[in-house]
Amino acid sequence: MTIDTEDLLNSILGSLDRISHIPSEDIPNIDLYMDQVTTFMDKRLRNTTRNPNEDKILTKTMINNYAKNDLLPPPIKKKYTKDHMIMLIFIYYFKGILSINDIQAILGPLAERFFHADGRMNMQSIYDEAFGMEEEHVRALKESIVGDYRIAQGTFADAADEDKEFLQLFSFISLLSYDVYVKKLLVEKMIDGYAARRKDAAAAESEGAAGKRSESAAGKKNDGAGKAEKADAAPTAQDEQAKRVKSMLEAQTKV
Repeated sequence: MTIDTEDLLNSILGSLDRISHIPSEDIPNIDLYMDQVTTFMDKRLRNTTRNPNEDKILTKTMINNYAKNDLLPPPIKKKYTKDHMIMLIFIYYFKGILSINDIQAILGPLAERFFHADGRMNMQSIYDEAFGMEEEHVRALKESIVGDYRIAQGTFADAADEDKEFLQLFSFISLLSYDVYVKKLLVEKMIDGYAARRKDAAAAESEGAAGKRSESAAGKKNDGAGKAEKADAAPTAQDEQAKRVKSMLEAQTKV
């Protein structure tokens, strides 16, 4: 079987040209029901799948599960806003390489701080900034892929002709896979590091709050002790007064 690796390379590079994100201005700025959400996503992301005629983009079950697992804020009166749509697009791209827990770790803080935010920094501005790097990155990615292809073409020079093409294809796939593996490992390390720092910060904040509560309780206890001491001291003064009155009466009796 003959493998035309040049055609394969050109096909890969061509497919990169056809991949593009959904511009934020194309995302509906009105609230949508579930069916409208799935229809929009299916239409706009269909060309990113491996098997366009078979693969599912986003189903109702998927979206409901994302909300249950805190990947996606719940809908408002069964409707999804533009910020919901942006979150779903991020989830769609991340789920191909990251676990649900990792996606939650990175999108959770994003939703907490910027979901339905009114300021200049909001979900749409973050979306535009993140995907704005796409064109330049695709150009660099093409150069990297061509470089890997040239390296793979130089391998297995001594292999038999009937094996060489497959082995060189195997080399090309291995190089691309290693690149994906290393980048995935790097992403996971960054997410783990961020999650650990976030956990430590939450623990420190909790300890600080507990310390303040302890100080407040100690202050109340000291106030109570002071009042008790004053209460104990009051009867003693009364006793002294009673003794003086008693002495005066005894003196008068003797007279």
